Formats: sequence, structure tokens, C-alpha cells
Amino acid sequence: MHFVTYEQFGAKGDGVTDDQAAIVAAHAYANEHNLPVRAPADAHYYIGGGSAVAEIMTDTDWGNARFTVDDRKVENNKESIFHVISRHKPITLDMKSLMRGQIDAGVRPGIDCYVVIKENDIRRFIRRGANQNNGSAQTDNFELKANGTVVHPLLWDFPRISEAIAYPIDETPLTVCGGYFTTIANEEPSTYNYYARNIKILRSNTTLMNLHHYVTGEGETGAPYSGFVSIYNCARITVKNCFLSPHKTYVTIGSAGVPVSMGTYDISIGSATDVLFKDCIQIGDILDSSHWGLVGSNFCKNIELDGCVFSRMDAHQGVYNYTIRNTTLGFMGLNAIGSGLLTVENCVLYGGSLICFRSDYGSIWDGDIVIRNVVWHPASGRRTWPCILNSNNDGQHDFGYDCCMPHSVVMENVHVDDANVPEDYTGMFIWNNYNGLLKPETQDSFAEKYPYKPCGRMVIRNLTSTSGKPWKLCANPLLKPVEELIEE
Repeated sequence: MHFVTYEQFGAKGDGVTDDQAAIVAAHAYANEHNLPVRAPADAHYYIGGGSAVAEIMTDTDWGNARFTVDDRKVENNKESIFHVISRHKPITLDMKSLMRGQIDAGVRPGIDCYVVIKENDIRRFIRRGANQNNGSAQTDNFELKANGTVVHPLLWDFPRISEAIAYPIDETPLTVCGGYFTTIANEEPSTYNYYARNIKILRSNTTLMNLHHYVTGEGETGAPYSGFVSIYNCARITVKNCFLSPHKTYVTIGSAGVPVSMGTYDISIGSATDVLFKDCIQIGDILDSSHWGLVGSNFCKNIELDGCVFSRMDAHQGVYNYTIRNTTLGFMGLNAIGSGLLTVENCVLYGGSLICFRSDYGSIWDGDIVIRNVVWHPASGRRTWPCILNSNNDGQHDFGYDCCMPHSVVMENVHVDDANVPEDYTGMFIWNNYNGLLKPETQDSFAEKYPYKPCGRMVIRNLTSTSGKPWKLCANPLLKPVEELIEE
């Protein structure tokens, strides 16, 4: 036997019979005997509401086979369909402390690992707004060499580590390829009861390619999804030539007691480093505002999009180094919170701003930004007064860290299509009015409890617009968003 099929373990592949048990058994056998898994091109596998998870440890080629994932009646909506996992078990590290700039972690795992550390006594990302919360335990992640060398820079000091888990990195690459998946959407009440009936990648050094995912059956109500492709606690992940679907946006009551639109994703990334999306396409209209944006992430480092077409790319609780190249982003655009270098190059964007620095996390970018060879269609062409960079921080909320604008911004060869604007339009703004509390009548008494540090240096080269009207620095003339402005 050179490969394993689901039919060898009783799968019918007729699109009616529940084949979940056979799929689980086939992968268990393939893992034990280190054999790849293949699916015949004419197969159609139905996956019902069972909670058994197929664990993938070997190369898997679904080819042109179809899969129907029925979410209408499930035993456990938090459980995945597939886990892509390592043969190595996680390791608990005996780490007492670790500080920014420290290269030697003081432990020797004996194998290269992806490490997640937490300090529960320190809270970060204390969210503000309709979905307000008490934040998250201070968290960081990095690759750790077998000899104890820290590869990725730490973002915080950890004087007293509460937890340190190492996930060994497999040296051999693993590939999961193909498959046409259709999710029949759940019919739950519209509450924050996230569904995770998905492919969850938990193994480093993995490639997912040529997969298609469709969504059908979305009705008047529904619970949100955490991502059909989910990437967690791993490094060196490539997702390429995949086609993914947005989910319908439903409204619920948020933690502040007011209605909120629920975030729901087809791709989610949590605590991961070195993740590349290459030539991935969103199925459907990227300007359709009835469906939520495609991608959400938390606690990540080195995320890159290259050659993609998505309605949204969003970093929630921080990303370090964020690269968007040769990509089109639709109506929800590019959202960023984090640090390091944010690069937007050779792109077309349609969001309400060219970059939105999320206000619910303090509009922080603790690093530098380069925007080069970009065309922006503000608000997807709807009438608006364009503001290229969107921040909102009035200095009244403690987010668990000092908030700042980018250290530097370079904009080069940027064109703004400001054809649809209000009648009194006099030209676009670089920055919006990010502090609405500062007004002529309040400026003498206004004080920031938690100061929002302005941008250090901004360089603008060849910023053009369809209207030809001159740009202005900020929508609020009382604000000074930039210490040094250079126009070349």
C-alpha cells in the first residue's frame, strides 16, 4: 500500500452517507504507518454533526474531491473537522523570566520550537467600546533554537513567566492539497457562540494549497465562525492558491449593552509566526458589505499577503511585522494594531481609510510604515471625505500599554480616487480627527490621562488625487499628528 483512501475504511463518497468516522479512521491508519492520504476525484464526502476529529500527520491530497460539512445539527460546535498536527508533543519549559533583547532563553529544548509565553498578572489589549473587555494576559511568541537562542524579538518584558509552552517544529514539510468544501451554515441564534468546524493547522512547517471553501444556507440568524482555515501555535505556514468565502454578518448585543456586528471569518490566525498567504482569492464580491471581512488575527509575527484578493485583512491583538504586497483589499480594507514594519506595496485598496489603526485597541503602531505604489478608492467609491490614515485615541483609556502613532511613515506614489466627495470638499486629509474631545472650546482644559504619542517623521513623495485638490495634514487643525513633515 503506497497511500490511504477513505474508501478503504468504509467511506461511501456518495454525498449522502456520513463519512466522518471513515475519514477519522483512514488518517489514524495513515499516521501510524506514515502513509499519504488521497481522495478520488469523483468522491463526495458528507460530514455530519459528529465531534470526532481527523488528525492529519502525513501529506494529504484531496484533489477534486468534494466535501459537505453540515453545521445545522452538531454535537460540539467548538470542535474541528481536521487537525493538522505534529508527531511531537508540546513541552512545558522551566522559564522563570525573559526580557526584551534577551537572546539566550536559558533553556535548551534540544529541538527547534515555536514557543508561547504568558504572564497572567499583566493585562494587555484592554479593549474599549461596544465589545469592551478586561484585556488578555501578556503574551508573546517566538522561535527558539535547540540551543536556547531566541529568534524573534520579544515585544514585552516578562519578569515572572506564568506559562511557557514549546511546540517542536518538524523538520520535514507537510502538504495538505486540494478539496472542494461546502459548509451548510448553522442556524443558531445570533450570539457570540463561535463555530470552529474547520481545518485547524497546529503543526509548523506546513503548506495548505489549492483548497476551495464555499458557504451556503445562511438565513435570518446564525452564530459566527472562527475561520474554516485556522492557524494556531505554529510557525512557517504557507497558504497558497486557495479560494475562501466570507460569511454573512449578523448583529447581536455586545458587552457594553449596545448592538454590534459580529466578526466572523473564513481565515483566522492566533499566536503564529511567519505566515504567508500567496495568490489566495476571496469567492464573491469583495465590496459586498453584507458579508464580514475574510481574515482576522491575534498575537502574530511576520504575516505576509502576496497576490491576494480579500475583502479584509485585520490584526486585532497585535502583529509584529505586517506585509501586504500585490494585493487587493475590499470594503473592510486594512486594519492594523501592533509594531515593527508595516509595508503596503503595489496594492489596490477600497476601505474607509487606506490604513485603519483600530480604535478599540488604542490605534497603536509602535514602529514604521511604508506605503508605496498604491491606489486607494475611499469607501469603495461611496461619497466620503477621504482620510488616508485613520486613528482614534482621545487619551482617556488605559489599553494596557503606551499608545503611539507610527514612529515614521513614508508614502510614495500613492493615488487617491477622490471623485465622489461632498460638495464642500476642499481636499483629502492625511490623518483624520483622531481626538474629537480636543475642540476650540475645550483646548485650554483638555488633558490626556494616557497620552497618545504623535508620529515622529513623515515623508510624502508623489501623493496624487483624482480631484487634484491639495491635501491637508489633519482633519482637526488643533492636532499635531506629525513632529517632522517632509514633502519631496
